[in-house]
Amino acid sequence: MALDTAPPPTRAGGSSGPGRNRAARWARRAPLLPALIFTIIVTQLPFLATLGISFMRWNLADPDDRGFAGVDNYAAVFSDPALRDSVVNTVVLTVVVVVVSLVLGLGLALLLDQRFFGRGAVRTMLIAPFLVVPVAAALLWKHALFNPEFGLLNGGLTWLGGVFGFDAPQPEWISDMPLAAVIVSLVWQWTPFMMLILLAGLQSRPMDVVEAAAIDGATGFQVFRHLTFPHLRQYLELGGLLGSIYIVQNFDAVFTITGASLDAANLPYQIYQTFYKAQDYGRASAAGVVVVVGSIIIATFALRTVSSLFKAEEGR
Repeated sequence: MALDTAPPPTRAGGSSGPGRNRAARWARRAPLLPALIFTIIVTQLPFLATLGISFMRWNLADPDDRGFAGVDNYAAVFSDPALRDSVVNTVVLTVVVVVVSLVLGLGLALLLDQRFFGRGAVRTMLIAPFLVVPVAAALLWKHALFNPEFGLLNGGLTWLGGVFGFDAPQPEWISDMPLAAVIVSLVWQWTPFMMLILLAGLQSRPMDVVEAAAIDGATGFQVFRHLTFPHLRQYLELGGLLGSIYIVQNFDAVFTITGASLDAANLPYQIYQTFYKAQDYGRASAAGVVVVVGSIIIATFALRTVSSLFKAEEGR
């Protein structure tokens, strides 16, 4: 018996098959092409130029000595004492700010997860530091709090000295401990961000399991240790990774608060010094590429964490 091999009927005036599907896909993607092209122009082309300059010997102090330097600029990033110290400061700054912000954010999230009068107003006030412009926040800490003459911190010490009858110290906060001053200001600004992420995680808990544990006699600490904290693990990872991406590139707080102090110079600030002060374009570009590569590595883990969170939500 002969088989009917006639093609399936098509609509009048239309077509079917891979060609039509391809055209439909391009019709959906076409409106996004201008934004994609613009993003490539303003982000990828400058990065490629920076990558090329990072392999060159290019210092405006010696304009005649310009040429291919290989990996010498990258070797200088990790062998030069100033750049090496800035790498250490970047790691210390990022780790301390992220860890302390996560711990404080977790405490505030647990507080806001409870029902009490005025919770909405308290939540709004706690979120406010993250909404302040970074430069404005740095200026606030530099002049209103850390200033040794009229800052609130030394003013508070003077008041305590008058109350308890002792000579209050008047430390130079920024001069004596520049890195700690930057860390405190960034913790104040990033704790609300961590709080919001962890609060979202708390509110997505399966409350039936929590209530069942409470009925079975579990204490609040046991519920937190065995149910709440494991549930928040991915949210803690997400907050830590996203915070690390931004803090490892932080320039505003270091530049605004410490000024010319190199004791708190992180890698972005050292890039500024190398590029604008020393005018060594090759070495500054190599340091910039190191920062970008580190940020890409952190962002990759962040995207995987976000993807796993979405999959977990879809599986419920």
